[in-house]
This record gives sequence, C-alpha cells and structure tokens, in this order.
Amino acid sequence: MDFKITKLQPFGVLLEPIQGKEHIRDIAINELKELLSNEHLIALRGFKTFDNVEEFTSYCETFSEISIWPFGKVLELIQHENPKDHIFDNSYIPLHWDGMYREQVPETQVFHCVNAPGINNKGGTTFVNTKMILENTSEEVLTSWEKISCTYSRKMEFYDSKTIAPILTKHPKRDYTVIRYCEPPSNNDASFINHPGFEVTGISKDEVPDFIQNLNNTLYAPENLYTHQWETGDVVFSDNHTLLHGREAFNKNAPRHIRRIQLLGDKPLDNPHLIYTK
Repeated sequence: MDFKITKLQPFGVLLEPIQGKEHIRDIAINELKELLSNEHLIALRGFKTFDNVEEFTSYCETFSEISIWPFGKVLELIQHENPKDHIFDNSYIPLHWDGMYREQVPETQVFHCVNAPGINNKGGTTFVNTKMILENTSEEVLTSWEKISCTYSRKMEFYDSKTIAPILTKHPKRDYTVIRYCEPPSNNDASFINHPGFEVTGISKDEVPDFIQNLNNTLYAPENLYTHQWETGDVVFSDNHTLLHGREAFNKNAPRHIRRIQLLGDKPLDNPHLIYTK
C-alpha cells in the first residue's frame, strides 16, 4: 500500500494514508519493521485502526510475542479516580525504558490512542533517541558517563523489583551504545505518587546533583526530544532498546486513553540488569 512518509523532528517518521481511510493492516508488517529498525519511532495517523482491545491485540501478535503482565497483554493508560501510582495519575512520567523491573525487556512498544486528551490538555508521550545523543556527545563526557551506574527500586501493584544499570550500555542486538536511565522525579514534588528508589554510583555524592541536571538537560534538549501529541486513532511504534520515553502531565480529568502493548521480539531479552523481582 502507498502511504505518505514525513520526517518527524528531531527523529522518527509519520505515516499517513494517501487516499481515503486505508486500514493499518494493509501496510506490510515487514515494511513497518524495516522502517522501525531504521527510524526507531513510527507514528501512524489517519488510518482505520482498531474498534476494540481484541483487534489491537491480534494485530500486535502478527509482529512478535507479546509480553504478558498480571493484568494481561494490554495496559490501559487512563487516569484513575484515586491512583496508587503515577502512571494512573495525570502527572508527568519521568523518562525511562520499559521492562527495567521485569524478567524480560521488550523490544518494541505499540501505543494506540483510543481517545486523545484534547489539543489544550497536553499529555503528550515523550521520546528520546539515546543513540543520536551519544553520536553527538564529546569523548570527555562519554568517558565520565562510562563509570556511572544507577540503582533503581520500585514497588507497585504489578511488581516489587530492584535493578542496577550502567548509564552507557551496548544495544542488545546492534553494534552501538545506548543510554539506560530512569529519570528520578524531584524529591520536592509532593504531588508525584510513589517515588522510586534511586542511587548513583561511580561518582561522589557531591557530584550527583550536577550529573543528574546535566544529563536531564541533554535528554530534554529540543534537538533530542520528540513529543507525540495524540490524536484519536493514532498508533505509535517505538524502539525500546534505543529510546527512552515518558509523558507530559495533562489536565486533570482530560479524556486521555492510551492502550500499550509490549513486544518481546523474535528472541526475547532476559533482563541483564535485574537484581530481583517479586
């Protein structure tokens, strides 16, 4: 099927149908996989997509094995009335990689926008291309990052886990280095629900605040960050091994509803950084 491809800034591509309302299923799976391998992020807009969760699930199963959670295959990202964790609140979600607290790390995320939050309500999903960052980072900074690791711990409804990851990590399948980092929320942010544990090793405690600030400045720099502002029906594929992702805060009770599925890939990756999970 022919479709229009537009480069997103600073990375990724947008696919749109050229005529009418073609269905996303009409796009060859191998073509999407090749695009994702090269571009690391694909947004599809204007296609016919999925009327229910079963259609979304069956479509994703044509790509690869789906990661199974205690809640099943699909995470319903929607604000809860009394959330016990920030992912179900309307707060921002810090940059992170999926699967960092689980036994297997997914290769790809697939997001489907069931209902957009509204143009003035924010709630965009943020993505950072860490491969691109490292290609444009000085040797001096890379040398300083090579000695740094972070310890993360998090307890929520679906797991109680601890993981230790160096900031710079070899991509599990390709010949380049990526950043593995879960941004800590500000300790002064009392509205943020369920702060994870966070510790930096490899530098002195006095150096930690500057390291975090400098790294966050790099990750959130406009030349490194893409924010996808959702429209109902959008589908986004993202490369979990290369990108970090998070979420903008959105206005309370905005009608934001995103479904997410994690794909394990042809050969599921056992989490090399996991210390324990319960």
